[in-house]
Amino acid sequence: MLCVDLFDEDLVSLLLVAFMKRFICFLLILTFVCCQKTVKPPKPPASVSAIRVAAKTIPADFEYIGVGESSHIVQIRARVEGYLESIDYKEGALVKKGDLMFVLDQRPFIADVEKAQGTVERMKALLWNAEQTKARMVPLYLENAVSQRDLDNAVAEEWSAKGNLDSAEAELYHAQLNLGFASITAPVTGLASQAKYREGALIAPGEENLLTTMYVVDPIWINFSVSDQDLLAARFAVQKKQLEWPKDMNFKIEAILSNGIVLPGEGFIDFTNPALQQSTGTLLVRAILANPNLYIYPGQFVSVVLKGATRPNAILVPQTAVVQGQNGPFVFLIQDGKAVQQSVQLGDWYLDYWIILDGLKVGDLVIAEGVNKIRNGSPVNIQQMAPSAPEEKTDS
Repeated sequence: MLCVDLFDEDLVSLLLVAFMKRFICFLLILTFVCCQKTVKPPKPPASVSAIRVAAKTIPADFEYIGVGESSHIVQIRARVEGYLESIDYKEGALVKKGDLMFVLDQRPFIADVEKAQGTVERMKALLWNAEQTKARMVPLYLENAVSQRDLDNAVAEEWSAKGNLDSAEAELYHAQLNLGFASITAPVTGLASQAKYREGALIAPGEENLLTTMYVVDPIWINFSVSDQDLLAARFAVQKKQLEWPKDMNFKIEAILSNGIVLPGEGFIDFTNPALQQSTGTLLVRAILANPNLYIYPGQFVSVVLKGATRPNAILVPQTAVVQGQNGPFVFLIQDGKAVQQSVQLGDWYLDYWIILDGLKVGDLVIAEGVNKIRNGSPVNIQQMAPSAPEEKTDS
C-alpha cells in the first residue's frame, strides 16, 4: 500500500510539471502573437506640393452690380398749338439728332409768316419815304427855306419808320420760329419711346402735353452702390499700407454683361454721392461709359469692375492650401519635415489665390496641395514646388 501511494504522488507531480511547462509555452506563444499584431511599421511621409511665400504687388479690382441709366433724358413737348399731322419716327428706335419726329399743321403758321413779311415790306417803304423827306429837308433848312421844326419832324419820321421796321422784322422772325416749331426734330441722339398722341390730336404747349421721351444711351450711366463695410475695410487697408488708390482716385471702369462679355473700352467715375443712403447703408456711385453699339440699355444690370488700385507686397496662397476649420481658416506650414497648422486671416481673391492679410510672412513654406491627406504634426515629403503667385493675365 505504501508503494502504491508513493507511486501515485510521483505521477501527479510529473503530470503537474508537464502541464506547467505546456502552459508556460502557451503563454509565450500568445505573447509573441499579440506583440506581432500591435507593432506596426511607421507610415511613409505624405507627398505634397508646397510654395515658398513671397510678397508681390498685384492689382486690386473691386466688382459691383450696376444698373444702366440714360445719361440724358429729354421730354419732347410742342412749343406751339396745332393739330398733329404726322409722326415721322419709328417708336422705340434710335433717333439721331435733327431727325424729324412730329409735324403739326403748318398752314396757320405759313399764313402768319406771309402776313409778317408783308408788314416788313410796308415798313421798308415808309422808311424809304421818311429818308427821302429828310434828305430834301436838310438843304432847304440850310437855305432857311424851312424851319427847324420842319426838319425835326422829318428826322423823327425817319427814326419812327426805322423803329416800325425793326418791330415788323421781329414779328416776322417770331412767325418764322413758330413755323419751325410746327416741325419737331430730335434735340439729341437717343432712343425714343412711344408717341403719346396720334395723328389728328390737338396739341398745345404745356407741361401736361408730353409727346414722347428720348433717352441718350451713348454715353450711358452705370449706377452702383458701395456698402459702408467695403468703405471701412478699404480705408483701414489703406492705413495699413495693404492697399493703394490710383492717382487722384482716377479709377477705370470695366463693364461686364450678364453673359460674361466684357465691353470694349473703359469708362470713369463722374459722380459720387457725398452722403450714405440711410435706408441701405450704401454710397451711390455713378460711372459713365461709351456705348456706341447699344450693348447696355437703361435698366439693364451689368457687373462693374473698378480698376486702378493696387495691393503692394501682397502675400498669396493657392485656394487649395486653405482649410476651413472650426476656429477659422488655416494653412499647413512645413517645419522640420512635419505639417504645422497655422491660422490665417483671409482677404479677397486674386485669380485662384487667396490674399492673406495676417498669419504668414515672406519665406514660410506652405503646403499648396495635399492638405486632405495630412493632420497637424504629420510627416510630409515635398514632391514639387508650386508657383508662389499666379501668372499675370495678358490681353491678346
